[in-house]
Amino acid sequence: MIVQMAHLYATACLAVVFFQCALIGGAPLGRWTQGGRHPGRLLLSGRIVAAVSVPVLLFQALAVLSAAGFPGLDWPRWTGWAAVTVSAVSAVLNGVTPSAPERALWFPVVLVMAGLAAYVMISTMV
Repeated sequence: MIVQMAHLYATACLAVVFFQCALIGGAPLGRWTQGGRHPGRLLLSGRIVAAVSVPVLLFQALAVLSAAGFPGLDWPRWTGWAAVTVSAVSAVLNGVTPSAPERALWFPVVLVMAGLAAYVMISTMV
């Protein structure tokens, strides 16, 4: 069950990466991200933030997969806890965002992601 939860977490991270790539490419999804300050396309600064988040999300996915024992990944255990922390902080930030559409979409998604990462990390403590 731990491996499946890690795979689900990694899949969710990948889905968010695709959303970030859409933002970088200029999709008019600004009301769903970064506080909803720009209802259409994000400004260059917002696109840069989206671009920075892509490797962070990939790091999180790989860290949790490594903690679950994914073959070929032998990362330090703290990286998985870092992924849990980033997911939890993201959940809090998405829970208090001034944008109601962003809060409605991303708070539940990121909260579940934080729960999945925490489940994997706690379950693999031996």
